[in-house]
Amino acid sequence: MSTMYNAILVPTDGSEHAVRAAEHALAISRWFDAPVHLLNVVDVAAAGGLFNAGGVDEEFVARLEEDGAAAIERIEAMATEADDIRAEIRRGYPPEEILEYADEHGIELIAMGTHGRTGVNRYVAGSVTERVVRESPVPVLTTRATDRDEPIENYDEILLPTDGSDAAAVAVEHGLVIAKQANARVHAVNIVNVNNVAASPHVAAPRDVLDAFESEGEAMTDAVATRARDADVDAVTAVREGIPSTGLLEYADENDIELIAMGTHGRTGLERYLLGSTTERTVRHADVPVLTVGANDGDSSPD
Repeated sequence: MSTMYNAILVPTDGSEHAVRAAEHALAISRWFDAPVHLLNVVDVAAAGGLFNAGGVDEEFVARLEEDGAAAIERIEAMATEADDIRAEIRRGYPPEEILEYADEHGIELIAMGTHGRTGVNRYVAGSVTERVVRESPVPVLTTRATDRDEPIENYDEILLPTDGSDAAAVAVEHGLVIAKQANARVHAVNIVNVNNVAASPHVAAPRDVLDAFESEGEAMTDAVATRARDADVDAVTAVREGIPSTGLLEYADENDIELIAMGTHGRTGLERYLLGSTTERTVRHADVPVLTVGANDGDSSPD
């Protein structure tokens, strides 16, 4: 497996969720010997909307930039002397500035906070995160400060959902690279979507149809497990029936999962299982970090 994540970006607004994302970013950066870029974006247009006059003066913007500097300093204080930390404050529309910064600096992983209480909400915990996840050409690690997602030095159990799609396969590669560095076990899981299999929500799917889908799921998860073992990564497999997002979250809870890596192509948003609504709901509700990887991220995946 080739090394990846040679540069990691952490957008921060000073929230606990952003701080937790930074903790994960710092841990990953140490495995890959990668610099961590800290970015605060002062959204002057949004701040201007707070005033009837429709604008803000330079003094007010300077105060916002001071807040941004404080948010960056809080994360810098978490780093060690051995960590390579770079920081910048910009003015503009946060998602655009984040993606532009990532492009300019060769960023290969973005780590962002999201609280997920009513969806992916507000910068950094929100609409900014959602847009970055949808549009980022590189993987995005989303995390929120929860009792389960505590500061980490390592991952022991990583969940790799698979539906056999190209996007899921690319996410698996990213998950395996992290698992290799962390010496973690991976869980290859397929959820047979009973809603899609049934003729209607009120009619149970025929057993033979479910059995056929489960056989396909077993082939998919076995392929991931074989890929893992070829990379000298321990792997287990599971095929379950249910609603994918619910099933994945339940599996994560039952098996002490500490990271979920899953695919999304994001062409028109977070779409379809696993390219979509499942990913979106998982990002919103997971108590552990979720690494979302678009199919177009294959260029940065291991050979």
